[in-house]
Amino acid sequence: MHTLKYLTAYPEQLRTQVSGLIAQDRLGDTLRQRYPAPHGIRTDRALYDYVQDLKDEYLRQAAPVSKVAFDSKIQVVQHALGLHTAISRVQGGRLKAKHEIRIASLFRDAPLPFLRMIAVHELAHLKEKEHDKAFYKLCCWMEPAYHQLEFDVRLYLTWLDLAGARLWNAEPAPLPR
Repeated sequence: MHTLKYLTAYPEQLRTQVSGLIAQDRLGDTLRQRYPAPHGIRTDRALYDYVQDLKDEYLRQAAPVSKVAFDSKIQVVQHALGLHTAISRVQGGRLKAKHEIRIASLFRDAPLPFLRMIAVHELAHLKEKEHDKAFYKLCCWMEPAYHQLEFDVRLYLTWLDLAGARLWNAEPAPLPR
C-alpha cells in the first residue's frame, strides 16, 4: 500500500479506496472524469481579477487584497498550496497593512474548481486567521463543495507524487460568466 501522505487525516476506508484506484491505475482517469479540463487563467492579472471577483461577491467588507499571483516558489512539501500574507508598514502616524495572496503555480494547469477552493481558502484568512470551525464555515459559505474539493485536490497531489506528471494538458475550459 502506498503512503498516502496527503490523506493521513482521512478515514481508513477512504484511504483503502484510494489505494484501490492507484493499484488499478484509475486515479488519474477518475480525476479527469470529474474535472475534464483546466481553467483558462494564465496570468497573474487574470488571477487577481478572478480572486477579486470572489472577494467582491462574498467578502466586500474585508480588507483589500493588493496582490494575487501564481508563485513557483511555493512547495507542496511545505504543506502550502497558497499563502496569505499581511505586510504591515508605518505610514505617517498610522499602521497600514497590505494583503497578498500567492497560489502555487502547479495550479495554473488545474481545473477551475481546484483554483477556486484555494482562492476561497486564502480569502477566508482575511476574516479568520486560524483554521478553526469559523474558518471552515466561512469557506463552505463561499464554496459549498469546499470539503469535497479539498479532498480532490489531495487526490491530485497524490497523483502528482505517483505519476510525476500533470493530468490536464488539454485546452482550457471557458471561464464561467
